Order: sequence, then structure tokens, then C-alpha cells
Amino acid sequence: MNIQEYEKLNHSVWECKYHLVFIPKYCKKALYGALRNQIGSVLRKLAESKGCQVLEGYVMTDHIHMLITIPPKYRVSDIVGYIKGKSAIHVARHFRGKERNFTGESFWARGYFISTVGRDEKVIREYIKNQEKEDIRQDELKLTFR
Repeated sequence: MNIQEYEKLNHSVWECKYHLVFIPKYCKKALYGALRNQIGSVLRKLAESKGCQVLEGYVMTDHIHMLITIPPKYRVSDIVGYIKGKSAIHVARHFRGKERNFTGESFWARGYFISTVGRDEKVIREYIKNQEKEDIRQDELKLTFR
């Protein structure tokens, strides 16, 4: 890889890419309709506000996949917490009719999956792009065996 393909900060040159997956609370299939159409742009804007970039992303009905760059000046857990927290507030305001006082409100489950992306970036990009097709295929297989 050429040095010009890396990101730069004042005192560092970096490439920190992560495969991130998180789910709605109680594993509900809550990501559908208008919410599914809007949540992707909300997540991208939140990431960009912290200097991160969503390179690939896909919203399934019950989970979200992202290939995201996170600058080394941030802890991964802080960025994930920020994205999940602020997007939960957006969901509460725009889809649950709440305007303030979000005490006890949560949309996302507490945990998440994160994996560093090294030389497997191409494989992970393809996995994210083809995730919906694979889920549909798996669902069809379940229907034929019942």
C-alpha cells in the first residue's frame, strides 16, 4: 500500500479499520420501514462528526454491519458508545415521539462485536454487501425444512 493511501493526523499516519456489528435491544426486528431508510445516514453523520468514516454499511432488520475507520486518537469503545447513544436519541425523538428526558430509554443492546480489519478488507466488504442475500437464503432454507 502506498503512503498516500493512509490517513494522516498531525503526528501520525494510520489505517485503523474495524468491522462493527450491533443489534437493537432484545434482538427485536426493529429496523424496518422509515427507520431502516434513515438510520444509515444518521450513523454516517455521527461517525463523521468524530472524524470517522463508514466505508461500508448495511442495515438488516435485526442488526447493523459497518466497516468503519476510527482515528487512533479515539478509543474504539468511546466511538461505538457515542454512535449508539446519539442514534438512540435520534430514534426516540423521531420515531417514538419523545422530545426530552430519555432516562431509562435505550434502543440498542449493551454489547457489540468489533474486529480489526487487516488484509481481509475485501472479504469483509463483500460479506457486508452480501449479508442480506445470505439471510434471505437462510430463511428460505428454514421454510423448506419445516
